[in-house]
Amino acid sequence: MTTKLSLTELKKRLSFKSNAELIEEIALLYKTFPNIKEYYQSTLLGDDSAILDKYKEIVRGEFLMCGNRFPKMRLSVARKAVTDFKKISSSTQSIADIMVTYVEAGVSCTNEFGDIDEPFYNSMESMYETVLKYVVKEHLFEEFGDRLYDIVEDTRGMGWGFHDQLAYLYETYEAVAEKPQNTVYRLKRISYV
Repeated sequence: MTTKLSLTELKKRLSFKSNAELIEEIALLYKTFPNIKEYYQSTLLGDDSAILDKYKEIVRGEFLMCGNRFPKMRLSVARKAVTDFKKISSSTQSIADIMVTYVEAGVSCTNEFGDIDEPFYNSMESMYETVLKYVVKEHLFEEFGDRLYDIVEDTRGMGWGFHDQLAYLYETYEAVAEKPQNTVYRLKRISYV
């Protein structure tokens, strides 16, 4: 039977290493694991734009045409890209951006190829609500509100009650979003069609 190394045990063992040994250990992790490299790129340099672009391309690649290649529409691959990016980024704007991109790409896919299936729409609705909660919590609604509203508008006429659900979610979270002082916020009404 193998013993698992707990976080407490790891910290205890690392405490016996010198600073130079710890630096070498981190450098080895950096060279060995791409996610570690991306994490340090994002946190130490404060610039995750290239990393964000990479993960957004993974998401878009699952839902949008690429040359003559039809999208594979693998929700698990696209969701994993979002989840992996959230683990390495410290930028609230970038995290919101990739979640919005997920839903935008899914809606574009549906507009391009027609109605898909209920699990697909459930995934889009789930991510849409997740990003709405996130932008409200992080006070980013003003920055992402137009894109979130455009998603709702782009779903008109889609099946499975998709448009109605997104419209309901948008109006619910828009109502609770904090509006900055001295800013006129245009209330957008969504028709349920």
